[in-house]
Amino acid sequence: MSLFDTRVPAVLLRIDRNPFHHGTLGAVRSLGRAGVDVHVVADCGRSPVRSSRYLSRLHTPPPPGASTADIVGVLRRVAAQIARPAVLIPMDDASALAVGRTRLELAPWYLLPDLPAALPGRVADKAELVGVCASLDVPHPETLVPDGPVEATRAASRLGLPMVAKWSRPWLLPPGGGLRSTVLVRSAREAGELCRRAEEAGSRLLLQAFLPPGPDRDWFFHGYADRFGTVRAGGPGRKTLARPRGAGLTAVGRWTRNPQVQALAERIAGELGYRGVFDLDFRRCGTTGSYHLLDFNPRPGAQFRLFTDTAGLDVVRALHLDLTDRPLPEGAPRPGRAFVVENYAPLSLLRPAPDGRELAWHAADDRAPGRALWALWGRHVTTRLLHRLNGPHGLPRLRRRDGRPGSGGPVRARVVRQATAPADDRAGCSDRPDDEKAGSR
Repeated sequence: MSLFDTRVPAVLLRIDRNPFHHGTLGAVRSLGRAGVDVHVVADCGRSPVRSSRYLSRLHTPPPPGASTADIVGVLRRVAAQIARPAVLIPMDDASALAVGRTRLELAPWYLLPDLPAALPGRVADKAELVGVCASLDVPHPETLVPDGPVEATRAASRLGLPMVAKWSRPWLLPPGGGLRSTVLVRSAREAGELCRRAEEAGSRLLLQAFLPPGPDRDWFFHGYADRFGTVRAGGPGRKTLARPRGAGLTAVGRWTRNPQVQALAERIAGELGYRGVFDLDFRRCGTTGSYHLLDFNPRPGAQFRLFTDTAGLDVVRALHLDLTDRPLPEGAPRPGRAFVVENYAPLSLLRPAPDGRELAWHAADDRAPGRALWALWGRHVTTRLLHRLNGPHGLPRLRRRDGRPGSGGPVRARVVRQATAPADDRAGCSDRPDDEKAGSR
């Protein structure tokens, strides 16, 4: 007899239009292998996800810029087609916020964790997270919220340079405007220029003290808080390679025992009364050794399959089992296990993995997505190279007076972290792949 109630399908919702979102494929495979029918509501027309043998059906997602009401309307239509209750799993922050706000409306058709409606937005908003950390006495980089460009330039003297600039609500950033969720600014002038674009960005600018990356400093924690608030499945992981290097999404990660990160993550979820799947990012301060919470994502992280224990349990399976009143199997952790995103870290595949390795795209029992990845990735890389060589409008790039190539425009701050796009009064979305977005691990 299956551990799972296979009469109850799963619906994965993703508003972000990123075709390289390997977390969606991980969820399709995880539940599909367990015998659960998996429906995906996302723009997967160009994604390898659509070729997975474990995908039951692909549904048309909400349109770009959809309102919460539009998202609920789409989910109601999907529910009518399925014609039975389903477990609903938001796969990006935009979906998580929209679903959190409309949980009671969706309850007749979908099974969802009993989560306070405002909590996903509270932890996803970068400015709100500062207050959350202060109220919980959780370390967080020193943060200033300037009222205007003058205060932004003065912040450099207090925080030091370089410093990190973040938009508090990155899901409101306009597409194609050149604004990124999080950037490293190296001068007071850059900070002031960013602050002048606050109206365009649609939210407040935050300036934070920069915690330098380094070996053994970047950590993440994936978990599932069940109906009683107990954190099940998941565990702490160490980011060993990121894209961009030293920041950004996890290209290579390893399940690593860390009692401090484990205890801190469980305390945060418990004191907030959080229920459901969550993904936390930490950076250890090289001076004090304390772990600073950088991001709280109220949904599965893209590399959640790293944390698959000896019973085959991961956070997505834990969610389905718990919401369908099935017991969760007791498995043992598998520290040392590695996770590799092949298109971002192909050379890592040559290294031995004695404790096991999970690949983002390739799987022996589901080969089509892995084959589809390389064709799509080749076109993506070619397009990026042509864009860089010819400029954004197909014209050759000008050369600056110092002889180096450039567009002649203002120097842009370097992206140092990525963050997915949650939703507020409307659901923002981006069609940029995740190596270009100011978004997710």
